[in-house]
Amino acid sequence: MIDVTHLTKKYAGGVTAVRDVSFHVDRGEVVGFLGPNGAGKSTTMRILSGYISPTGGEVRVNGLDVTRKGVEVRKHLGYLPESCPLYLDMRVGEYLRYRANLKGVPRRHRKTRVERVMTQCGLTEVRGRRVGNLSKGFRQRVGIADALVHNPDLLILDEPTIGLDPNQILQIRNLIRELAEDHTILISSHILSEIEATCDRVVVIHRGRIIESSPLDLLGERWFAGAEVTVEARVPAEELELRLRELPGLSTIRTGEDGSWTRAELLFTDFEDRREEVFRLVRKHGWDLRELSLKRHSLEEAFVNMTRDGATAFREAPEEEVSA
Repeated sequence: MIDVTHLTKKYAGGVTAVRDVSFHVDRGEVVGFLGPNGAGKSTTMRILSGYISPTGGEVRVNGLDVTRKGVEVRKHLGYLPESCPLYLDMRVGEYLRYRANLKGVPRRHRKTRVERVMTQCGLTEVRGRRVGNLSKGFRQRVGIADALVHNPDLLILDEPTIGLDPNQILQIRNLIRELAEDHTILISSHILSEIEATCDRVVVIHRGRIIESSPLDLLGERWFAGAEVTVEARVPAEELELRLRELPGLSTIRTGEDGSWTRAELLFTDFEDRREEVFRLVRKHGWDLRELSLKRHSLEEAFVNMTRDGATAFREAPEEEVSA
């Protein structure tokens, strides 16, 4: 659905925002596009949507070159920019009918499409209100409805929940999940829990380059040393550590005492869940057990590891893996 090949964008003054970026998004995927501020996310998304031209490289959407076939490309994509421009003096229904007309929706289908996106985006109850009188959350819904009104194959959403309160974020997140059933979606957000909740894959850009592209469930293996298990048992620290050293693949162990209880944090050399082995060892020696847990690494932790100084040299993605 999206093919980006050796994309470069340079601005006046010698500033290079995007450097030799390549990635791919398959039809039907929901992909998170992440990066720190100034990494090149918004520039890349504006190029994908045809709002600005690249300096070099090629971008294709649904097989069409964005630079040469911009009008055709826009028929296949809906774009919600970070700062969504809306006509604040227009009423919601009026605005969406106007936008449907601009986007080439045939007159005979226009009313049906507007009704459809208002229902999808929860705008039916405010259809007669002026856009400028709506809350931030409802304005975002209008922006998404605008992106959807011509029924595109691809949605590009740049920070769709920025500035929203927790309830509004949850509503937009649920809407994105529903839209994912029928659309390919590329979404950028600084709210990483939102990406975890809605996306299957992530592409990470840092300093204008792609540094990671993989399914969410594989990030742990790329950016962490191994499985981490915590066990807390009623046993002297020296004895617990001695017995735990018998476990195969144990890399490091840290212990601390809390009265008669000893807490041990175990790091293994692989990512297998070792809790069952640890439990058997505790049961074998008859120790009381207070905690046995496996640490689940978050996308936030992985993102910090990826974008810290020196991270790209440590775990630069192989060329064949830089796809989404």
